[in-house]
Amino acid sequence: MNPLSPSSDAAAGIAQAAPPAGAATLPAMIARRLRRLGRGLADIVYPPSCLVCHAATAEPRALCAQCWGRLRLIERPYCERLGTPFSVDMGGGLLSPAAIADPPAYRRARAVARYDDVARALAHRLKYGDRLDLAATLGGWMARAGAELLRDADLIIPVPLHRRRLWARRFNQAALLADAVGRVGAKRVDAFILARRRHTRPQVGLSRVERQTNLSGAFFVSDEAKGRLAGLRILLVDDVLTTGSTVDTAARVLLRAGAEAVDVLVFARVVHDGFATT
Repeated sequence: MNPLSPSSDAAAGIAQAAPPAGAATLPAMIARRLRRLGRGLADIVYPPSCLVCHAATAEPRALCAQCWGRLRLIERPYCERLGTPFSVDMGGGLLSPAAIADPPAYRRARAVARYDDVARALAHRLKYGDRLDLAATLGGWMARAGAELLRDADLIIPVPLHRRRLWARRFNQAALLADAVGRVGAKRVDAFILARRRHTRPQVGLSRVERQTNLSGAFFVSDEAKGRLAGLRILLVDDVLTTGSTVDTAARVLLRAGAEAVDVLVFARVVHDGFATT
């Protein structure tokens, strides 16, 4: 993980004999054993526990068997556009009625799980409980759930927070998740292309027209940032998709600014009776 860079003294013209076979790997072996020892001691002092219920687990940053069983993963069959699950398997490559009647600006959306119980607890602990360490775990799950989107992406962009909310929270959970997804997929992340210039009220409980009005003019891409965006396939990352209006509005802004296509990847999404609210 941390490659060693052996030094040389070329300026002094000193020729060094090649080390004996296996000698070069000895420091790495010692470092690995020390790390394993350190993890073992840490597990004794702080035994690994479930991220949700704190029951004992075999590995750190994991869920116990009971909580994992309650995490309602979103897997195929689902709408290929919205990523919302079908209640029955109707075959692959299908679109939901919502996607056909009112297609979003983004090309595809994917989520790890439905936003209930376990997923809600994890998202709330990251966002409101200052559990920033959860971003690596949730981001890893997101990278697997959205593997096809991640593979096609040229650039990852998180949904931005308004500066007022960022000052109050001190971090943007979407940016943390985007960084984690980017590390897994070896993709570039840029948290400064898309900006939020207007503080908006929460979308929950608003009508369709009220949502659109609430988000009107909320996002923008500066002229300078447009040059970094032109012609790229964007993966837009957020923690939770509730109504879908936020990512849809953000996707429209990115497309107008020159992006070739926008996909959406979130940790969890609200699903009602097998379909998400659009």
